[in-house]
This record gives sequence, structure tokens and C-alpha cells, in this order.
Amino acid sequence: MLLDAHDAAAIGTAADELAAGELVAFPTETVYGLGARADDDAAVARIFARKGRPSGHPLIVHVADRAGAEVFAELPALAERLVAAFWPGPLTVVVRRRDGVAEVAAAGQATIGLRSPAHAIAHSLLVAARERGVPGVAAPSANRFGRVSPTTAAHVVDEFGPELVVLDGGPARLGIESAIVDCSGERPVLLRPGVLTRERIEAAAGQPLAEPDAASPRAPGTLAAHYAPQATLRLMSTPMLKTALDLLGSEPISLAVYSRSVPSGVATGVKHRRMPARPEQAAHELFSVLRELDREGVHLIWVEEPPPGPEWEGVRDRLVRAAAT
Repeated sequence: MLLDAHDAAAIGTAADELAAGELVAFPTETVYGLGARADDDAAVARIFARKGRPSGHPLIVHVADRAGAEVFAELPALAERLVAAFWPGPLTVVVRRRDGVAEVAAAGQATIGLRSPAHAIAHSLLVAARERGVPGVAAPSANRFGRVSPTTAAHVVDEFGPELVVLDGGPARLGIESAIVDCSGERPVLLRPGVLTRERIEAAAGQPLAEPDAASPRAPGTLAAHYAPQATLRLMSTPMLKTALDLLGSEPISLAVYSRSVPSGVATGVKHRRMPARPEQAAHELFSVLRELDREGVHLIWVEEPPPGPEWEGVRDRLVRAAAT
């Protein structure tokens, strides 16, 4: 059931569904999420089943504000600094979970990921749900596990069909998932990059970000293979891409190219999408472009590697994982 999220009654309807233990897809500034009340283990289990997601892969719990996080965790000083700097916004903090809450959402870990989204509709939904006794909403991206994340309501309907309650709030503004920082230890660890750069996070944290290791908590979107389209995606350096295109010849091929430069003289039927020169624009459209190319039926997608630099880290991370399948 597709609901116009700009209708106040639709927000109430979606909040009622969440309070009743049902699943609701809703927009955030990053991607669309598939939500269930985080304090209802049976409801959260339905997320895993619907997505085909392994039960040991934790979910992020979305809360309306800083106060909402208190239900699930006592934030350490490091997390407090990051929350003060970036909430509401595209940052998830991983902190020690309070005993007895959101165990299924946390995949049984002693830690939990918390985020307050910077999206008016998501905020309104979380507030309305809280008024109905829902302290927070566990919500991974609203797609089949391991596949391309959805950035529009239509993408969600394509994944799960028309029976799912979906709040249509238009296209996601940012287009890739939040950065995830583990704040449960002595030093901050970047578990997943996003649109927030390392420099900004480190400035707010007051110390450098460490790399994850075997002792780091499990976190969403960190498997080696993830975010994959149906077509086979190959990530190539600029010279490698040029050479591969030169070798194609003139035979028709079911191929798409996503690059910053426009190829010329390539084989018949090769589709090209221009990668934006600015990282925030590339992030905004990345998943939408991959879904569009899947709909056009290509079998291969060759992608030019993003430029070096920390501002491209989030886009690069998604492409590397999409190419790992």
C-alpha cells in the first residue's frame, strides 16, 4: 500500500502499523528503510525474513532524537560528541546496548547501532510512533539482502510488491547509507563510510578514526559482497576501462558503462551513463543508476573507479562491494 507521506493522515496510518507490529517502509535522507518496532522481537524477525537477511547481521535502530537513544543505550562521551555534531543526520553510532532491549535487532550483540535521520517525514513518523508506545524503529534498507538499496518508493515496491505499506516521500536526498562509527571501545572505529568524510568525523570525535578489526562489532553493509545489481559489475581503472572498450570491436554486446568520460566508437548497443564529477552527486544517483541499468536488461556494467580522495570513500566502498559478488 503506497501512502503519500506528505499527508498527515498517512503518517498516522504508518505509525499505527508499526505500533501493531507490522512492517513499514519509509524515506530517510540516505535510502528508504524497511522498519519494525525495535522493542518487538517478533516484528523485527519479520524484517529478516522479508529481506532474506541472515539473523546474525544487525540492524540500525532509528530514533526521533537524542533522548530516544536513552531507551537503548547510555551514550559514552565519544558518542555524545558525534551525536551533538551530526544528529539528526547520516551518522550511526554503535554503542553498548542496555540489557534486555532490542536483542533481535542487535543480532544478539552487546552493542547496538543508533541513528536519528535528518528527514522531516522520517522524523514525523518516529515521533508519531513514539506517541503510540514505539521507542524506536529498527530499519535496514528496504531491499532484498545484498542487493541495490532503494532510493525511491517505486524501488521498494519493485522489491516487495504493492501489499507492503510504503510511505512515499520522494527520492532520497543523499543516496547512500549512513556512516557507521563504533563508539563502544576506547577509540572510534569507522565500520562503514558514508557521505560524511573522515575529516569531519575525526574533527568532531577529537581523535583519529581507527580501522575495523576482528574484535569490531558486526555492522550493516560491511560484508565483502553487498549492494549488487542483477548484472555483473566490474570496477575498472580509467586506463583499464579505455583498453577494454577499445577491444570490444563492433559486435553488439549487452553492456553498460558508468564513467566520468564519454566513450566513443564502442560496440553497438553499449549503454553509457555519465558519472557526476562531484562525489555528493554521484552518491545521490548511484543506486538509482544501477537499478535503471538492471531494468534495461544489461548483463554487464563496467564502472570507472571514482577519483582518489576521502570525499569519494562512501561511493568507492559501495562500488567495491557491488563488484565483489
